[in-house]
Amino acid sequence: MNAGIEKTGVIVVGVDGSEFVDALQWAAAQAKLAHASLEVITAWTWPTYWGREPEGPPGWVPEEQARKMLTEVVESVLGPHHGLEVRQVVVEGHAAPVLIAAAEHADLLVVGSHGHGAFADMLLGSVSMHCVLHARCPVVVVHRRSPGVE
Repeated sequence: MNAGIEKTGVIVVGVDGSEFVDALQWAAAQAKLAHASLEVITAWTWPTYWGREPEGPPGWVPEEQARKMLTEVVESVLGPHHGLEVRQVVVEGHAAPVLIAAAEHADLLVVGSHGHGAFADMLLGSVSMHCVLHARCPVVVVHRRSPGVE
């Protein structure tokens, strides 16, 4: 880090609702080591259909669903007595720009990589690659562990 940059004591981590929670686990461990707070972010978007306005089933509120998912993931990964200051944030938007914006005030951004491989990332792009290229703070990309590997 540059000498002119002040530390904020905040680690931002992205959570997407998948079973892949290694990034959240890593970020929580780092927050404990650094005596930092943890900002856990999930982004959501309205589903779009070809040629139609975004919509979903009647009564469906994607922000509420995202908030519920985030709460469940944080509780299941961190447990009730984690000893961290945790802020859960749900934002409408695509994951990469949401995480880049959240990381503007962070000391560190932690994202997961689902391991789609270099070829797929080349064709499709990826949230982790976008964050590495555009975040103003250091970025840690946590890769999926192979089953049975500790």
